[in-house]
Amino acid sequence: MENFEQKLARLEELSADIKRTDISLEDALKDFEEGITLSKTLEKELEKIEGKIQILTNQPVPPSPVSQGIPPQMDLFSAADAVTGSSGAPDSGLRQNG
Repeated sequence: MENFEQKLARLEELSADIKRTDISLEDALKDFEEGITLSKTLEKELEKIEGKIQILTNQPVPPSPVSQGIPPQMDLFSAADAVTGSSGAPDSGLRQNG
């Protein structure tokens, strides 16, 4: 079974063949009939795809924790003092005075 892109490429080939000046009427009619059948098949496939997209885009998005009033949890300041907002001075380091 061909995929959508292969079918579309075949339809483009048929369209180009029909436009040739050296094609016989019988061959042009045969290509036209195949092209019509192929275009109807592609149209049905597009409708299915559009239906799937509609279903996916219309599904409700689960609410995020922030939209439910739950603040994001960050562990960056878990050791911070509630009053000063600091985790205190380090016991040692370059800025220590002795």
